[in-house]
Amino acid sequence: MTIELMDTTLRDGEQTTGVSFNESEKLAMATMLLEELKVDRIEVASARVSDGEYRAVQKITEWAAKKGLLDKVEVLGFVDGRTSLEWIQSAGGRVINLLTKGSLKHVTGQLGKTPEEHVADIRKVLQAAEEMDIDVNIYLEDWSNGMIDSPDYVYFMLDQLQDSTIKRFMLPDTLGILNPDQVKEFCSSIITRYPNLHLDFHAHNDYDLAVANVYAAIKAGVQGIHTTINGLGERAGNAPLASVVGLVNDQLGVKTNIEEAKITKVSQLVESFSGIRIPTNKPLTGEFVFTQCAGIHADGDNKDNLYFNRLMPERFGRVRKYALGKTSGKANILKNLEELGIDLSSEEMKKVTERVIELGDKKETVTTEDLPYIISDVLKSSSIKEHIKVKNYSLQLTKGLMPLANVSIEIDGELHQETANGDGQYDAFMHAIWKIYEKLGKNHPVLEDYIVTIPPGGKTDALVETVISWEFKGKLFKTRGLDADQTEAAIKATVKMLNLIENGNLKIIN
Repeated sequence: MTIELMDTTLRDGEQTTGVSFNESEKLAMATMLLEELKVDRIEVASARVSDGEYRAVQKITEWAAKKGLLDKVEVLGFVDGRTSLEWIQSAGGRVINLLTKGSLKHVTGQLGKTPEEHVADIRKVLQAAEEMDIDVNIYLEDWSNGMIDSPDYVYFMLDQLQDSTIKRFMLPDTLGILNPDQVKEFCSSIITRYPNLHLDFHAHNDYDLAVANVYAAIKAGVQGIHTTINGLGERAGNAPLASVVGLVNDQLGVKTNIEEAKITKVSQLVESFSGIRIPTNKPLTGEFVFTQCAGIHADGDNKDNLYFNRLMPERFGRVRKYALGKTSGKANILKNLEELGIDLSSEEMKKVTERVIELGDKKETVTTEDLPYIISDVLKSSSIKEHIKVKNYSLQLTKGLMPLANVSIEIDGELHQETANGDGQYDAFMHAIWKIYEKLGKNHPVLEDYIVTIPPGGKTDALVETVISWEFKGKLFKTRGLDADQTEAAIKATVKMLNLIENGNLKIIN
């Protein structure tokens, strides 16, 4: 059995508060979802929303038509005669996901119509769609409340429409109110009564049960599941695609067409476009989910992979890591030193372990990239050579003018100086550094992400932590800076990055 996945990141996912995708972003995500991730279908927009939405659908359908994927592109439309259909057809689409009412309360309270009148209106849309060669799937909005409060209405709708041209009947838990027992009961009752219908289940996560409810729906026998990347969506969001894929493959033993190894890449792209960060402990896609923290775990992995499970990081384009902190033992540090190619004696290892634990007690973050500096400090050795030093810099911020940086750095004893503008003081600093690099013919990394952590409570004298992600020659790595000033912290992280590249001490993080 293969479960069909319809991803609605570009429609329901965009209903996340504060999220809005532009045309180019929607096209980029659509191509990755269909071509790389191999999602079966994508819902890309709502009809009649805006001119920008119309142009985005045009771009996606034009691309999809060239690739022979147009039938996989769907647009939410409304029971409004030919209006939504004409909008979709004009934008190049040929599949409508028709939003109808799945509860008696919605029909009478929102539409002010009888069930018979609502069915008559739907039939008019179906007839027009057939004339326009547009395929129709149907959402029964508020279906979950419909099954709780007015099941006879739900059955009336399905009785009336089961022999129509509708291809898929989509059952949404619109308000995220159901639990797995209810989902299995309600889906089973519909499957038993209408065995020839193709049924999709659409979960929301208001009680943090979206993935559990997906499990129950599949156990009941539905053929399709709706997801979003990173669980984006209205209110608490939808079922995350990554979690659903892991669940389906490992817990239910059924298949999907998803390319698991592409999940992380697509997840990070959507994070970038949406501005909604992936929680570090998010299953499968979070930064820490393939990281062992306790020293006993690293020791067990060294001996016989005792703390591995079926969710191997390599499946999702990831690598296993071992955290450094106060719960770290010698095994964690050994794992990280292996990555760096550094060997220490037993006595040296003891001293380094004590320092890592000491830093962890102070709530300081310790990364693999920090280890050579810690070793150098603890052992008073030259395991890290500072090829590059920032000698002086002046940062100017003047109202009405672009920020200006004057920077002097020393590279292997030779002094270099440059001046540059930027969008901010740190940006100006980086432009000056890269001007020096360009003159010297040196390659430099690309800044991928920039996170500033400021202690809560308005403590202006507290230390600010800046963590910057860089990409260099296909490797992604992070450096950290700590200072009372945010820009100073970023500059410290940058200098650390420059020296890591010079020393060749890089570690892939994803």
